[in-house]
Amino acid sequence: MKEIYTCIFDTPLGKAQVAARDNAIIGLWFIGQKYFPSRIFTDTFVQKKDYPVFVELENWLKDYFEGKKPAVKFKLSPELFGKTSEFRLAVWKILTKIPYGKTTTYKAISEQLIASGKKSAAQAVGGAVGHNPISILIPCHRVLGSDGSLTGFAGGIDKKSFLLDLERGKN
Repeated sequence: MKEIYTCIFDTPLGKAQVAARDNAIIGLWFIGQKYFPSRIFTDTFVQKKDYPVFVELENWLKDYFEGKKPAVKFKLSPELFGKTSEFRLAVWKILTKIPYGKTTTYKAISEQLIASGKKSAAQAVGGAVGHNPISILIPCHRVLGSDGSLTGFAGGIDKKSFLLDLERGKN
């Protein structure tokens, strides 16, 4: 098995753990968030803050939290972290298409999947969004309830609100 590299970054929202393999980000979580895979950060992971994609990510996070609109120019590979379904991968791909500062709903994502020939329900989309292993970069915080409410963010509603306000220039 190929080595998985990891390190911790300080963000305005607290510490975030990142994991990478093959110079691609495979996971980014706020430490302690819902679904945080704490049991996997063992001695088999190599601590390496200077791993090339981590250097790029650190610069990206700095720009992002300064309110800039940085483009993700490095590879994201959530499928390399662990077993996942084609459905979740399809949902995460849709999330990457939500523009900076914009939002969508679980229902709208479900309708996109149905239009592309996949079976879907808003609740299933919610499960996939909630289990997104690459916070911020795969912007699950941009998904709202059908009524526009802030619902379901594994990092916490306070973090979701902060990220949305940041992107709307309110921070």
